[in-house]
Amino acid sequence: MTAETIRVVVAEDQAAVRQGLVLILRSAPDIEVVGEAADGEEAVRLARELRPGLVLMDVQMPRLDGISATRLIAGEGLADVLVLTTFDFDEYVFGALRAGAAGFLLKDSDAAALLGAVRTVAAGDGLIAPAVTRRLISAFVRSSPTEPSPTPDPARVAALTPRERQVLAEVGAGLSNAEIAARLNMAEATVKTHVSRMLHKLGLRSRVQAAVLAQELKAGGT
Repeated sequence: MTAETIRVVVAEDQAAVRQGLVLILRSAPDIEVVGEAADGEEAVRLARELRPGLVLMDVQMPRLDGISATRLIAGEGLADVLVLTTFDFDEYVFGALRAGAAGFLLKDSDAAALLGAVRTVAAGDGLIAPAVTRRLISAFVRSSPTEPSPTPDPARVAALTPRERQVLAEVGAGLSNAEIAARLNMAEATVKTHVSRMLHKLGLRSRVQAAVLAQELKAGGT
């Protein structure tokens, strides 16, 4: 195992599906599956015990659903969470967003998409396939006003530096750190630092939440 190895816990209640996911992940030399969970409670326990870099989380699981498990794992800063979804834009998807999920992956994605999503989230680029996340962001922004929003108070937004606001706008456009670095003529490591500081100042748990906020600010002309 090298320093770059991505340590993953797979949380999926259907044994056959879980085994398939594990098989795909273990085919990659840079990914190590360190634990498997058949329910949300077990996923949280393994995250606390093993401190993986990422938890691949199904939303519908027994004992503790994937959304509640995501909220605990993200809230305690145990790992990034990549949520498996059928993408029907129901309460599960919005719940995962509010809970701090770092990314979303369609359950019928192929092996290449799965490995790519894991690597993307592990690299700090929480927005995965634009076809997926931009659709999610758009749907969230159009959602009912009764849906809780991750938008922080104006004082938090005002606390951002001009550079951090630039980075926030690019995150909202669905760009990766590498793409932001090229567009703003910055080192990729510097972009990662700006993203981290931006999330902290805004009180957000994930890059996806930041993207939603960027879209809301854009719509409001802020």
